[in-house]
Amino acid sequence: MTMRKVPIMGGTVLLLAALGTALWGISTRTKTLDAVTRETREMAVPSVSVTTPERAAPQEEIILPGTMQALRDAPVYARVNGYLKRWTVDIGTRVRTGQLLAEIDTPELDQQLMQARADLGTADANAKLARTTADRYRDLIKSDSVSQQDLDNANGNLDAKQAAVESARANVRRLEQLQAFRKIEAPFDGVITARNTEVGALIDSGSNARELFHISAMDRLRVFVNVPEVYSRAATPGLKADLTLKEFPDRRFTGTLVRHANSIDVASRTLLTEIDVDNPKGELLAGSYAEVHIHLPTPASTLKLPVDSLIFKADGLQVALIDSANRIALVPVTTGRDFGDSVEVVSGLTGNERVVLNPPDSLTAGQVVRVVATEPAGRGSQR
Repeated sequence: MTMRKVPIMGGTVLLLAALGTALWGISTRTKTLDAVTRETREMAVPSVSVTTPERAAPQEEIILPGTMQALRDAPVYARVNGYLKRWTVDIGTRVRTGQLLAEIDTPELDQQLMQARADLGTADANAKLARTTADRYRDLIKSDSVSQQDLDNANGNLDAKQAAVESARANVRRLEQLQAFRKIEAPFDGVITARNTEVGALIDSGSNARELFHISAMDRLRVFVNVPEVYSRAATPGLKADLTLKEFPDRRFTGTLVRHANSIDVASRTLLTEIDVDNPKGELLAGSYAEVHIHLPTPASTLKLPVDSLIFKADGLQVALIDSANRIALVPVTTGRDFGDSVEVVSGLTGNERVVLNPPDSLTAGQVVRVVATEPAGRGSQR
């Protein structure tokens, strides 16, 4: 009996060991299968990065190139012919309105004026004689010593002689005014920027005239800036602008946008604007290059998104939003200005959403995703 029980007990132990090994193998394979299944499901869920819309600042600064010009700038020409007698100013001279710049010697004009005055004297003498004759005829007509026709002729001759006097007097005034142009004077306060003549030079007027001087008013400068069309609506008169120049690295000159062309240039798609800046000390020079910093107001509701968050669909632009359950919602949006790496969103968002960056084409509404990274607001495109 004892010898017979030993093999039975040994077989039972072996059976239990085999059963345990089988159960352990089944359990291990089950755990492995569960892990593979879980990993497969996790891999099936897309991983995305998100960002939040950036709210626009109350003011936006744009930097554009500008060229400074004098507020008033004019060439000075001669009005009469002659020879330059003398000049009194040179380049860089500050002049006042009416100040003498040069004087022209005009011998021919002087002789013409003398002749015109002599003609005026002749016409005046003829008019006096005609007046005497007419007065005499008026007395004679009372006694019927002359005919009415003779009196009418005398009165007509008097009227003609008086008209000749007025004509001669007008010619004298014209030549006197021309003679006054012998003295070339400054038309306004400014600085002489060019002198193109010398003593003894032949001076011509009319179509052959040559610029003698160039004068610019430097106390106030105008800066012309071409504002891109996307900012044209915000560039309204009254806005403040700062000017920076390489000659003054630590300074800013404040100006005001005073006017614009009210028309977009079709070649450059820009709006020509003028900014005026005071220059009481004459530190700024006309013709200089400047960087213009224009402070443009922006709507408080304006939001910005990176351009790589936009989805281009046949029915319009959309963005992919993630809700609290990490599910996708495709929302249509309306964009405004394009800033290069970001765009302005004018409708469709409130500013508190989580927006998917670089959304894949396979992304659909209601799809569950996994967020792996959250980019700072407005910097999603700089990853």
